Amino acid sequence: MENKGQETGAMLLNIIAFQIGWFACVLGGAYGWPWLGVLATAVIVALHLGRAARPGVEAVLVLLSGVLGFVADSLLTGLGLLTFPSGQIHAHLAPYWIVAMWMLFATTLNVSLRWLKPRLGLASLLGAVAGPLAYYGGAKLGGVSFDEPLASLLAVAGVWTLAMPLLLVIANRWNGMAKTAPTSAGPCTSAKAGKPA
Repeated sequence: MENKGQETGAMLLNIIAFQIGWFACVLGGAYGWPWLGVLATAVIVALHLGRAARPGVEAVLVLLSGVLGFVADSLLTGLGLLTFPSGQIHAHLAPYWIVAMWMLFATTLNVSLRWLKPRLGLASLLGAVAGPLAYYGGAKLGGVSFDEPLASLLAVAGVWTLAMPLLLVIANRWNGMAKTAPTSAGPCTSAKAGKPA
């Protein structure tokens, strides 16, 4: 019972930390303080890695998520679907604060979102819905704007339909919160491991 309570507490803390970091990134970008989200993300990621059983492995997940986010949002930015007010080193590249946000999101994959790992279809559906909602919320706060809102949000939905399950697969491979590495069978088949073929 005590372990269950600790697990629930860790999940709530993970969700709250992500939300704080999300607002820091979006509002920092909106008000010309792009460093604010990066600073908040650095603190949250450092605390997250401090709780990890294998911090080096978890750090790889965080970095891979950042790379994926940079490529995905730079593609949308380069196509003119997303426009950001600050934090860009080039007009066609994603701002560094939104890359930090992707890295921040990675801290949820092996904690509050780990229940989605064996449900990749559901993860894809959630990505298609939650991704555009997050960007729309960011737009309302001034962190991003769309020249063509419908086309932009559909493109974001497409990106997150693919990104969400992909990130969960990567998180299963690079799970630094687990004390041991996952088996090659993966999360979906581990429950069947004791059954005869």
